[in-house]
Amino acid sequence: MKEGIFILLVECSNVKKYFGQRLIIDIKRLSLYSEDRIGIVGANGVGKTTLLKLLSKQMEPDEGWVKLYGTFSFMSQLEPPEQRIIKQELAAKFKVPEVYREELSGGEKTRFKLAVCLGQDSAMIFADEPTSNLDMEGITLIERYFAEYPGALFLVSHDRYLLDRLCTKILEIEDGQIKIYPGNYSDYKEQKVLERARVEFEYEQYIKEKRRLERVKLELKEKTRTMRKTPKRMGNSEARLHKMGNQKAKANLDKTRKSVESRIQHLEPKEKPKKLERVKFDIKTEQEAWSRILVEGKDLNKAYGSKVIFRDSELQIEKAAKIALIGPNGCGKSTLLKMIIKGDSVRIAPSARIGYFAQDLQGLKENASILENVLEESIFDENFVRILLARLLFRGEAVNKKVSVLSGGERVKVALAKIICQDYNLLLLDEPTNYLDINSLEVIEEALQNYKGALLFVSHDRSLIRSVANQILTIEGNRLKLFRGTYEEYLAQQNRDVNKEKEDLEQEVFILQNRLAEVISRISLATPKDNVEELDMEYKAILTQLKRLKEQLESYKQ
Repeated sequence: MKEGIFILLVECSNVKKYFGQRLIIDIKRLSLYSEDRIGIVGANGVGKTTLLKLLSKQMEPDEGWVKLYGTFSFMSQLEPPEQRIIKQELAAKFKVPEVYREELSGGEKTRFKLAVCLGQDSAMIFADEPTSNLDMEGITLIERYFAEYPGALFLVSHDRYLLDRLCTKILEIEDGQIKIYPGNYSDYKEQKVLERARVEFEYEQYIKEKRRLERVKLELKEKTRTMRKTPKRMGNSEARLHKMGNQKAKANLDKTRKSVESRIQHLEPKEKPKKLERVKFDIKTEQEAWSRILVEGKDLNKAYGSKVIFRDSELQIEKAAKIALIGPNGCGKSTLLKMIIKGDSVRIAPSARIGYFAQDLQGLKENASILENVLEESIFDENFVRILLARLLFRGEAVNKKVSVLSGGERVKVALAKIICQDYNLLLLDEPTNYLDINSLEVIEEALQNYKGALLFVSHDRSLIRSVANQILTIEGNRLKLFRGTYEEYLAQQNRDVNKEKEDLEQEVFILQNRLAEVISRISLATPKDNVEELDMEYKAILTQLKRLKEQLESYKQ
């Protein structure tokens, strides 16, 4: 593709897609080009996946047409990859086997799908929640390879950091309609705030002007009705002149009133903005912890058979701590939370009241309503709970739905609302934002920012970690390591450590290369005093060590 030349890849016109009687997608016109890197956002169930399938012609619209002009790859969240065998080079790059199997972990399946997409050299990629089931390393891998990808990218994701790093446009789906905003996700959020402020101002001005004109109309009508009648003592000629004057004045008033009515009719109507329910998230606890340290563990050891999870580790959770627990899939993050809940090898302070959010969403009553579940042990009144649920998109009568009929994402929201509203001073949250749309994720994020108790949460959501955590807990080499600082500070420290390790490796390579040159020189100019066999063995050992060190150095570039 020549620089500055944008190639049309997808276009559609008057596209409509229904699910039953419900209109999911309604697009008047949309064109996508080779330079586009578009993030697609919207609440759960608005049709984001449906839109991807329509644009890639994997699904036909009920009305209108879609035209596809280039090759594409489709990375599905739930479906298997388009091909089940990849080249050895790709398998090594993405750390997956060459053959796709159902027995692969969720993270391995996602990596395999990414390898398939990038190995097809297509003009565009449609990716549906590509970071699902990935740990931090996998998400960083996705981000890097998508950033280097030369084609167009159309991406459904709730990972705000990913959308910020990759996208140049954001496509929003709301009530079946689409709207495109220039810039990344942060730009989109700023534009939405300004857009709402403008809509609210225009509506207020419309209502103000309409009321003013209606008031003028009533005043003119009343003035016409109360115009003075002809005085009884007035002569006939004077009465005739007075009546003519009244008639002329009434005609003018009627003309003015009709003009006002016309202006009211021709006022451009402005739709009332949807009310955004707000709740001040001062998430309190009735029983504040008096202990400075709520959880403490020394010489922590945990293993399942021959598999060691932790050894010789220490843990300390202070009452003001908001700790993000990060690490690769399978390293023992959920295990640690369960150990704390059970009091396994850790000391729990008597004043600690622990709330636990598990990925299996235990604790919800299936036959009770959303509102009943959240209110059951809430320390907040019903009004607060209703507003919180409204912000999580459970509005009006929706709060009376039974939990048994809710989707996975809806259940997560109810479980989180329930735990936030109870009297806990330490929350343990295991992947709390899985399956949440961005709106709900930001509501939960705000709640956790303002939570007064201690917090230990497992998450791969970098935006959540950045905005909430004041400490970072990692699991490295079967040991727990606590960094007292924000995620940004943690990354800066990691970079310093990596640079130091890289410098040490480069110095070691330099020394070995000099020694290798010396050995080669001695072999080539060997004297009777030299042991050539020993020199040859040293030569081979140095080569082996240099190869290993250079491979380590190469890994820093990836």
